[in-house]
Amino acid sequence: MTSPTTLSRPAAAASGQGGPAVPARAYDIGLLLLRLVLGLTMAAHGAQKLFGWFGGGGVEGTGMFFASLGYPSPEAFAVVAGLTETLGGLGLALGLFTPLAAAAVAGTMVNAIAVKWGGGFFAPEGVEYELLLTLAAVALALTGPGRIAVDRLLPWLRTHRLAYGVAAVALGAAVAGVTLLLRH
Repeated sequence: MTSPTTLSRPAAAASGQGGPAVPARAYDIGLLLLRLVLGLTMAAHGAQKLFGWFGGGGVEGTGMFFASLGYPSPEAFAVVAGLTETLGGLGLALGLFTPLAAAAVAGTMVNAIAVKWGGGFFAPEGVEYELLLTLAAVALALTGPGRIAVDRLLPWLRTHRLAYGVAAVALGAAVAGVTLLLRH
């Protein structure tokens, strides 16, 4: 039996062998670190699109780029992409509505992968960076934010359920799919 502050290692539990207990705090700190890095990276990309910060094009420059990719109403899509990245990223960093924030980031990155598809795997032309961000977001949606998160203060999200993550990822994929269908 484990204490409330420890979890047995998943591999040891799956094999039926005992193993050293790992403090639950280690998982929470790892998830916090992943949320902060991914969330703030995405929020910065959103700020590039919305405000032109960090060398970004702002709404106008991003809109011109989106127009070249065949998106209808490119400036509106620039605002939507910027808000999705900024708010999804900040939500991840805070651990606030984590499954939805992660799904927003993953959905946005699915669009980025579709745009860059055909350039190979490795950056800068390939999709490796976008794929890494997408799968990190999906992983957070499925695992939850850990205990160091605002979600812990929300009664309905205090204990993460896999179903929340699966539903959020499905929603993000559906919205990404609709967005891609609108592209010419």
